Amino acid sequence: MTSISRLFSRMATGLVLAGFGTLALAQSPNVSIDKAWVRWLPSELPAAGYLTITNHGAQPVDLVGITSPDYGMAMLHQTTTEGSTAKMAMVAKLTVPAHGKVAFTPGNYHVMLEQPKHAIAPGDNIKLLLTFSDGETVIAPMAVKPPGTTE
Repeated sequence: MTSISRLFSRMATGLVLAGFGTLALAQSPNVSIDKAWVRWLPSELPAAGYLTITNHGAQPVDLVGITSPDYGMAMLHQTTTEGSTAKMAMVAKLTVPAHGKVAFTPGNYHVMLEQPKHAIAPGDNIKLLLTFSDGETVIAPMAVKPPGTTE
């Protein structure tokens, strides 16, 4: 890549990021994201995203929105089990307690990812944009892993 191409690439990235207001890459003064990964499924089947959100602030914060430039649809879901029956339900918001964590894990909270905008496969990386009730948006890079992965 030539130096001019790198410059234009950086400028374009900066313009895209500037459009999101308060934006951080996987960490901000109040919120950080780690252990972020996606369990990929073939044939445009929905993928599931897992991560841990840590609230470093003195006040609880709500996760109120999830989008992805890589998927047409990203939704917060929770799996619950009653006896031998498991069911998934969409969740409108999720509170992360002050100085606390919420882990998205298989069989509990997860991000349902549908309508991939391009070919996605294990070994790739995608991005989630997590929006919080304080107006902050955090970008979470996520490693795409094969279907049998559990963590």
